Amino acid sequence: MKPEAGDLLALPAGPASPTELEQRVLARLATAKDARAASSVLERAGIFCRECADIAEMLREMQHGVGALMLAEETLTGPGAAELLHALAAQPPWSDVPVLVLARQGAHSNAIRGLVEAAVMPNLTVVERPVRVAPLITALRSMLRARGRQLELRDVLEGLHEADRRKNEFLATLAHELRNPLAPISTALALLSDARVGAAEQPRIHAMLRRQLDHMVRLVDDLMEVSRITRGKVDLQRAPLEAAAVLGDAVELSRPAIEGRGHRLVVDLPSEPLALHGDAVRLTQVFCNLLNNAAKYTPAGGRITLAARREGAQAAVSVSDDGIGLAATMLAPIFDMFVQAGDSARPAQGGLGIGLTLAKTLVEMHGGSIEAASEGPGRGATFTVRLPLSAADARGDGVPAAAGPAAARPALPRSVLVVDDNRDAADSLVELLRGIGTRAEGVYDAQQALQAAHSHDFDAAVLDIGLPGMDGCELARKLRERQRAPLKLIALTGWGQDRDRERIAAAGFDRHLLKPVEPAQLMEALGV
Repeated sequence: MKPEAGDLLALPAGPASPTELEQRVLARLATAKDARAASSVLERAGIFCRECADIAEMLREMQHGVGALMLAEETLTGPGAAELLHALAAQPPWSDVPVLVLARQGAHSNAIRGLVEAAVMPNLTVVERPVRVAPLITALRSMLRARGRQLELRDVLEGLHEADRRKNEFLATLAHELRNPLAPISTALALLSDARVGAAEQPRIHAMLRRQLDHMVRLVDDLMEVSRITRGKVDLQRAPLEAAAVLGDAVELSRPAIEGRGHRLVVDLPSEPLALHGDAVRLTQVFCNLLNNAAKYTPAGGRITLAARREGAQAAVSVSDDGIGLAATMLAPIFDMFVQAGDSARPAQGGLGIGLTLAKTLVEMHGGSIEAASEGPGRGATFTVRLPLSAADARGDGVPAAAGPAAARPALPRSVLVVDDNRDAADSLVELLRGIGTRAEGVYDAQQALQAAHSHDFDAAVLDIGLPGMDGCELARKLRERQRAPLKLIALTGWGQDRDRERIAAAGFDRHLLKPVEPAQLMEALGV
């Protein structure tokens, strides 16, 4: 192969010499002289070429990565040719390694004709020798660009596969955690319907139902919370604060989980104040999540340490435990959505494993960082949060004013229309409203609601949004049009994403409440 004068100068500048094995050309040419000449020409064009002594070496190198193959025609009938064709035929679906064959001048090769007709090398380019440099380099660059696209597709497919695996694990965990409270709820309902259960036992059963219902509500709230926070839909309520106050609140919230497993908590705070400027509620949530995780993944009777210190212009807060620890491969992914430390690392204390995702996002929203460290499985773990310090005096600002006298309880509407296609939900809410002296009527679809509103003016209406046929938003508009008197509209629904809130507000609702709602919250919303 002889470079002709001006060939290299006429070529556009090539990319910087690649170091990735997946962007190199593996060559097996007719002679060692041809191989050296090709390598020299390609190197000057910015293409890395690896000379292979035989096809067996080429096959070994292909396992480490390849951008394209460059073969002399003679190798197609020599030793190892069948193995090479088998390797090319066995590529994964995303891969189609480009092959450049340098054919002998004027020869009508049966070998090449057979490859083309049989399509055993579908990504095949044939160049006749002697080869001009410019067409050779142009062809190889085109092949390497196409190969780069294949590798990008591979990375996308692998990412989708990994995301799908994590999603399936997460959904399995969610199903498990939702079944846990459903079991005692089902048992409690059976007990309440048993005539042999006396009135003295009913308060205990009701308390059990309340605990399990609260647990299910927390699970659903966690799902909505992580969705809103990770999409940046949460506004931080920043104010001057002191790290010790935030950590104290987090300890109090986490104390039941820590003491419930008999752990010893050691708190090590500096004597100097660490002034921050942030959202006290959200930062308390971060450290509460870290403490709860430490309690959950540490065997009973363990030790948990909460420490804070000044590091230059940052406050560094660490939560350490002597629990199950983390493998080195999990230290970075442990903060990703749907990532779990593994089945063996998940004692059945409940939760969806999304607390660290929330913590990382909230810390980064405050301009900070969070990292995990562990010496390995069974050797505990440390999570360290770093937050920028504020120059303001955290002790003098941001203190909420003392609460004034309680406002008088608003009067409840005299008549309320309840619309929900879930009959149990509608009927139970009607009973609740009637129990406090409000005239309440329950219906199960939009047409029944319009008929009821035609015969009677209501003071308020509680509407489910996901009604069959005409949905709650459209029903709200029609009720506003038909009512002769002012009508307060309350959306009581399971739809709680930001776009749902916007749609519900645009339909004219006065309040948007999420199921299940606390009776006191509903009464407050209905107040006139």
